[in-house]
Amino acid sequence: MNDDIRLDFQRPERLGLDEAILCARKSDTQLATIMDRVLEHGSRCLMTRLDPEVFARMAPTYRRRLDYDPVSRTAYLNWIPAAELEPPRIAVASAGSSDLPQAAEVMRTLTYLGASTKQFIDIGVAGLWRLMERVEELRTFPVIVAVAGMDGALPSVLGGLVPGVIICLPTSTGYGISNGGETALHAALASCAPGLTVVNIDNGYGAACAAFRTLNMIRLAAANADEGWPSPSQK
Repeated sequence: MNDDIRLDFQRPERLGLDEAILCARKSDTQLATIMDRVLEHGSRCLMTRLDPEVFARMAPTYRRRLDYDPVSRTAYLNWIPAAELEPPRIAVASAGSSDLPQAAEVMRTLTYLGASTKQFIDIGVAGLWRLMERVEELRTFPVIVAVAGMDGALPSVLGGLVPGVIICLPTSTGYGISNGGETALHAALASCAPGLTVVNIDNGYGAACAAFRTLNMIRLAAANADEGWPSPSQK
C-alpha cells in the first residue's frame, strides 16, 4: 500500500506552489504514511477535504502538528505563517452565507500559500443593493473569486461591473433543479460576461490555485516592469 504513495516534493520549484493532499477516500493508514513522509522530508503540506471525524481519529502526535479548520475541512501540516504579508490583492466574494464552506477553502488555501485575501460575505444578487454597496471596493482588486450556488448569477453580474480577473466557483448550494451545483456551473460557463474563468463545483482549492497563479504573474509583470522590461505594447 505504501508503494502507492508518491509525493511530489519538487512541485514548488516548477509551479511556485506545493502539492496538496486530497484526504477524501484515503484510509487512515494512507494519511498517516503521507504525513510521516512529509515530516521526514522536513516539508509542509495542505490537506483538503479532511472531515472532522477523520481528524479526530488521528494520533495526537499528528494533531499537534496540524492547523485544522472544520468549516473548510482543511489542515496545514508543519506550516509556519508568513512573517509579513502584502495588503490583500485577492477578494473572495460569496453570494450567501450558505457558500461559506467553499469560500473558506479558498481563503485557507491562499493563506497557506502566503497570499492575503479580503472576504465579502452575503453580496448575492437577490439583494443587489448589498453588492452595489461594495462594488467600488471590489473594483480595486486585481483578482476576485466569486462563490455562488443556486442560479450562480453573482459572477456574471460582477463580470459586467469590475475589471479584475474573475474566477467563478459554483457551489452545490440550492434546491431541486440547482442539481448539486450543476445549474451554477452551467450559468458560469454560459455567461455573457467576457473573460470569466470557471472551476468545478465546490472546488475551492482549485479556485484558490487559479487566483494564486494569476497573482504570481501580476507580481512577475510588475517586477519585470521595474527592471525595465518592455511591455507587450512596447515590443
